[in-house]
Amino acid sequence: MISDGPFSKLIIVDGKGHLLGRLASIVAKQLLQGQRITVVRCEELEVSGSLIRNKFKFMAFLRKHVTSNHRRGPFHHRSPSQMFLRTVRGMIPHKTKRGTLAMQRLRVYEGCPPPFDKSKKLVVPQALRVIRLRPGRVTARLGDVAQQVGWKYNDVIKALEEKRRARGKIYIERKKAILKARAKTASTIQTEELKAVKESLSQLGYKR
Repeated sequence: MISDGPFSKLIIVDGKGHLLGRLASIVAKQLLQGQRITVVRCEELEVSGSLIRNKFKFMAFLRKHVTSNHRRGPFHHRSPSQMFLRTVRGMIPHKTKRGTLAMQRLRVYEGCPPPFDKSKKLVVPQALRVIRLRPGRVTARLGDVAQQVGWKYNDVIKALEEKRRARGKIYIERKKAILKARAKTASTIQTEELKAVKESLSQLGYKR
């Protein structure tokens, strides 16, 4: 595998709690600079405004099509990952060679499929809702907006995420038990070694 220099490492971003546009702008800039990025849990992205407002905005977008033949576009993807992908594409010169290569470095998913469920995931502080929006401002979850306009897999993704979290909980509990047993064993060994050392020192006349 040929290394891309400083951008050879894949960055995995957890989309939960991020604002759609702000995260898209940062991702687009990094893609153009050569970074490879994967965004998971796109259904947990958030958009400013209420659910009904964002639904009406998307319904207006659905009415845009070629007059003579609707199959020629534009194409209206309903899944949250494709909504995010289209947002990023609008911030990249995707019809040029540079833009095409940049878009090839991006991967987007609903939920957190393998192998990303066992990988370290990052957040982008500049795009987090709790940092960028004033408390009390209304936002809508992108998965809910997608479900309102025709996406059919919201419940499926929720069920898969619950199973993933359950597996993760079992793994963490097992890891904690192993670490606890390992620490107990290490302390026992250390105590026995210290006991032998103390006996040797007492024979030499050392008293504490």
